[in-house]
Amino acid sequence: MTDVLHSTELNGLIQGAYIIAAVCFVAALSGLSKHETARAGNIAGMTGMAIALLATFALAAREAERSIPVTLAVIVGTMAVGAAIGAWRARTVEMTGMPQLIALLNSFVGLAAVLVGYNSYLEHGHAGTIHDAEVFLGVFIGAATFTGSIVANLKLSARMRSAPLVLPARHLLNLLILIVSAGLLGWFMSNAWQVSGHDLGLGIIPLAGMTVLALFLGFHLVAAIGGGDMPVVVSMFNSYSGWAAAAAGFLLGNNLLIITGALVGASGAILSYIMCTAMNRSFISVIAGGFGADPVPSGGDGEQGEHREVLADEAAEVLTGADSVVITPGYGMAVAQAQYPIAELTAKLRAKGVDVRFGIHPVAGRLPGHMNVLLAEAKVPYDIVLDLDEINDDLGETDVVLVIGSNDTVNPAAAEDPGSPIAGMPVLEVWNATEVIVFKRSMATGYAGVQNPLFFRDNTRMLFGDAKGKVEDILHHLTA
Repeated sequence: MTDVLHSTELNGLIQGAYIIAAVCFVAALSGLSKHETARAGNIAGMTGMAIALLATFALAAREAERSIPVTLAVIVGTMAVGAAIGAWRARTVEMTGMPQLIALLNSFVGLAAVLVGYNSYLEHGHAGTIHDAEVFLGVFIGAATFTGSIVANLKLSARMRSAPLVLPARHLLNLLILIVSAGLLGWFMSNAWQVSGHDLGLGIIPLAGMTVLALFLGFHLVAAIGGGDMPVVVSMFNSYSGWAAAAAGFLLGNNLLIITGALVGASGAILSYIMCTAMNRSFISVIAGGFGADPVPSGGDGEQGEHREVLADEAAEVLTGADSVVITPGYGMAVAQAQYPIAELTAKLRAKGVDVRFGIHPVAGRLPGHMNVLLAEAKVPYDIVLDLDEINDDLGETDVVLVIGSNDTVNPAAAEDPGSPIAGMPVLEVWNATEVIVFKRSMATGYAGVQNPLFFRDNTRMLFGDAKGKVEDILHHLTA
């Protein structure tokens, strides 16, 4: 009786710890929604994870009974290996490599869901209950997440061409995979694997068949999406990894894993929808692998006039004489690691009485919040970093806009050319400013492969070269 009471008390403590951890995770999501509370949000998330790990240790010890030392040694050893690899990657990865790293981490969650599903089936066999459906769906989501995230990683790291893979009748092919998988689910849940009440273990056949189909579906969905939409894909597969984790939680009977997976899945889906809206994309089309395959009717990559150049000393003179300046950073700033000299330039101009602000497009860079993180890293004040909706109306009254590494997010073709591939995409209307200075290495097109008419406008001048070096040159002339 005493053992039962102790077991009940321990179970209550574990479940209570899981509830506290879940609350911490919710607080983390809330905190990460704003610059000012992001640090507190991270602390809340880390606290919740620490509580969850301690509770899981206690749960493993209770389940292990007499083999507690061995079980805990396996858990600690496995965590130590994973932590060492994770710490190494976190310390060595550049900010430009974060999107593909996140895609790779999403693939691990998908793979884990597949392994948990197979383990659960091999351990319990065919039950003909809702558990079988949980196994099947968990493996399906996990397998599609695994290969889809791998393809996203390869595209973002330029180890696979970013152009969409267009197979004949690709939408019908995806639909056929879903229909066949549904049929395999019915087959898997039937009693065809039992003779006289004994499970023959043959349910592995439809489960394995579905796994192969899901692996191909994940590959095909992402391979069919153009490179310009990869930020949406990363956030979408982040959502899928959450649902895969929730499915694993159902299989393991772990309430915290269910809650955490649902939080990640829902927040990832919401973020993907917000990004699709910011890019004027159909949410359904993107997640179905349908966007990016249509021919480009206009707005190709050919030059559309003559551009004018500006030197660093001339740019410094223009900035000194300005009353208001808006800086719109993009992926090029991340590549050049120019955020630190930009922060210094901002401080010097503000010291001279110039009103300096930043305009951030929702999909600037290749990861949601990419530019915000870089600027925060360089200690740029939060209150001067504004979103597209907050800054666009003020651009018409701005003296100078510095476009640093941006291309598609400041392309006027989105607003003025109905035939452009990015037509309708909300962009930073920098061309309305009195003068625009564009930092670029060359006249090459952006990630979407569309030429930018902004570069040929009368009020635009191009400053060619490495963004970090050119900003440092401007700083030199400002202090000379």
